[in-house]
Amino acid sequence: MHWADVLADELIEENSTHTLATGITPSGPIHVGNLREVLTTEAVHRALQTKGQDSTLLYIGDTYDPLRDVPPFLEDHPNVYEDHLGRPISDVPAPTKEHSSYAEAFLAPFLDALDQLGIQPTIHLAHDLYENGAYTDAIQTAIEHADTIRRILNKESGRDLPPEWIPFHPRCQTCGRIGTTTVTNTQGTTITYTCTHDHEGTLDALEPGAGKLPWRVDWPARWAHLDVTFEAFGKDHAASGGSWDTAVPIAQDVYNIDPPHHAVYEWISVKGEGAMSSSQGTGIAAEDVLDATPPEALRFFFMRYQPEKHIEFDAGQGMLDLVDAYDKALEALENDEPIPEINDAQRVLELSQPHDTQPEHATRTVPMRHLATLVQIYDDTDDVLASVQRSGHIDELTPHEEATLRTRIEHTRHWTATFAPEHLTFTLAQETPHGMLQDVHRERIQALLHVLQDTPWEEDAIQNAVYNAAKDLDTSPGGIFKATYMALLGQSGGPRLGPFLAGLEREWVIERLQDASKQS
Repeated sequence: MHWADVLADELIEENSTHTLATGITPSGPIHVGNLREVLTTEAVHRALQTKGQDSTLLYIGDTYDPLRDVPPFLEDHPNVYEDHLGRPISDVPAPTKEHSSYAEAFLAPFLDALDQLGIQPTIHLAHDLYENGAYTDAIQTAIEHADTIRRILNKESGRDLPPEWIPFHPRCQTCGRIGTTTVTNTQGTTITYTCTHDHEGTLDALEPGAGKLPWRVDWPARWAHLDVTFEAFGKDHAASGGSWDTAVPIAQDVYNIDPPHHAVYEWISVKGEGAMSSSQGTGIAAEDVLDATPPEALRFFFMRYQPEKHIEFDAGQGMLDLVDAYDKALEALENDEPIPEINDAQRVLELSQPHDTQPEHATRTVPMRHLATLVQIYDDTDDVLASVQRSGHIDELTPHEEATLRTRIEHTRHWTATFAPEHLTFTLAQETPHGMLQDVHRERIQALLHVLQDTPWEEDAIQNAVYNAAKDLDTSPGGIFKATYMALLGQSGGPRLGPFLAGLEREWVIERLQDASKQS
């Protein structure tokens, strides 16, 4: 049974209706690793709906968090972000003119990415919740139970909070900052504070927008306010003394609720680079990945692994491998063949579909790695389609197949321009690079021309022709590969030669090789 169905069954035993929550602080470009939390939660939500359950999916943007520092990716930005440190990111200006705030600038493209993945949650923004008074009761309850919360935090997280500490961060009435205030006196919910910007004031914590709860209290308050029954969270929150260890007793002893059912997920790292961080601008933005790969393949990346399994994301050659693995798994499923490396492959593929439809794929016979060669040969998509048909990958295309393939071609173009490693990129030489070619190269090209004359223009036949030419010359195939790449690309290496040549027009290849075989 798929892990999402296991979690759904556990939830059904505990609740009759279900509210599943996920979210992020949009402190920078939201990277593909953050998708693990959303997709883990959404998969359970979808599994509940499949079982006929009443389930709601929430996405909470923590837009009321203060801007704590100037991230590296904005250090040279003309806006002076140092002046906005401590302000809620919902009030910090956006780096670009298209968005109304810093928070929106990073949250909006991520929500667009979720839509492409077929994820359409109910959106809650923290600054709206605080400013419209939704958390008034939660704030009052927290302040009334300040001693209990302080005791829990000291015990579970090893803190040493003073007796006068209260679970509330006031927002300066003069400069609008949250992250720069210190409470100096409290009388019930009336709070006196000082601000590091030489301001001081007194406010009522129950006034909408007067401030916010600290994260370790905000989290269980959110569960209580939104009736959350399930949440997935990263291993950092699950660490001993972490947010989960303090949220559970606060939920039980302060808000009188049971903590939600949960799943702990492992972080996603970038291959060769390590962990991703939105606030530091490291990692790969989710929207950039979705420009370069089909959404069903990206969902497949997460659905085939248990949430607690460590996995690396490779946007380079690994993305070609991912898309090919998805295509092969789907083809095996359609042919009723086993897929031993994937547990419950049919369910994995079902949950990989963006819109909860049955798996279908019209381009499984055109691997993305082959399209990656073609898009570097042809600028026009129609020419790519013609090459696909000419080389025998697909004889005829239905309108649906053509539309699907065109989309795949556009994904591949973006991947090639953005993520392709250098050894997989090339440019056709506009003219024969005679200056690079020596007699030994011309001899090898002549041998290849001889066998190509009677070779069907198909990738396997062309690949075999290279070995036949090498046998005729009593030399290694590598020498013929190198000479051919030099003639066509002006470099000593390139994509796998059979598919590469099959993607080109036969007449053009023969003409170029004939020219290259002659002394300049």
